[in-house]
Amino acid sequence: MTTAPAVPTTHAAQPRRGWYRRNEIAITPWLFLAPGILFFAAYVIIPIFQSFQVSFYAWDGLGDLADTGTFIGMGNYRELAGDRNFEISFWNNIKWLVLYLLAIPMGLFIALFLNQTVTGIRLYKSLFFFPFVISQVVVGLVFSWFYLPSEGLLNTVIGLVGLGPINILGDPTYATYGIIAAGLWPQTAYCMILYLTGLNAVDPEQIEAARLDGAKGWKMLWYIIIPQLKPATFIAFVVTIIGALRSFDLISIMTNGGPFGQTRVLSFYMYEKALAEFGFRMGYGASIAVVLFMIMLIFIAYFLWSMWRDERAAR
Repeated sequence: MTTAPAVPTTHAAQPRRGWYRRNEIAITPWLFLAPGILFFAAYVIIPIFQSFQVSFYAWDGLGDLADTGTFIGMGNYRELAGDRNFEISFWNNIKWLVLYLLAIPMGLFIALFLNQTVTGIRLYKSLFFFPFVISQVVVGLVFSWFYLPSEGLLNTVIGLVGLGPINILGDPTYATYGIIAAGLWPQTAYCMILYLTGLNAVDPEQIEAARLDGAKGWKMLWYIIIPQLKPATFIAFVVTIIGALRSFDLISIMTNGGPFGQTRVLSFYMYEKALAEFGFRMGYGASIAVVLFMIMLIFIAYFLWSMWRDERAAR
């Protein structure tokens, strides 16, 4: 009587195969993210810590920091505390932060209008989208011509109603607000795009249910639509705050920090101290960059905490 050959069992291999599949699923996303994480660490995270390090030195940027730099501890920060130009730049940045946030509600209302089905809506969308695709340099030049004291369109229009010419960019009182108005034009277009994308994800069933309950107008907007636009609002806040704090190009094109240095912001003052012709104070410029980074970090951390709190309350 012959016996059948023993069939090797595969039960012992099953746990190992399952372990491999579980780890493969866990590791695969990190393999795709690895190049981006490496670049982000090399060009963002590491330079941030290097800026903190440089801010404790008196260094002209020539040679190695350890060889040609002089460690002065908090000396740069103590000098900032008594620097009148830094104070002006700081408060100008606060003005940018407060007024630049107007781009968010303006972008929302334009997006709500463009989300309607009306005649010529594609033309309207193109006109409102146009500021987003042009360079900030072009925006600065256009508004510089718009504000010209004698030939500018603004003074031509207000002259029709009997008001005298206003030198917007030449008056320390109005210059900063004129530049902020120029920056709001493309920033509003960007927020509009974010909200148009968010409106496509609004649940139509909630809209219909709210209409059946009698909600309309502002109640519909405040209680039904805006809560569903929180992700778009968060991105709009973060991008707008970052845009307000790094407002360098418009100032450089329109006033170059003038008149009398009254339109400087922290990013422009940092450039003047660290890289301009009579600057090369890399340590002092780095200390300004650290202050700018901390302001930005406070705002973004607050919005991240707010979103985390709302998500936790919704669970």
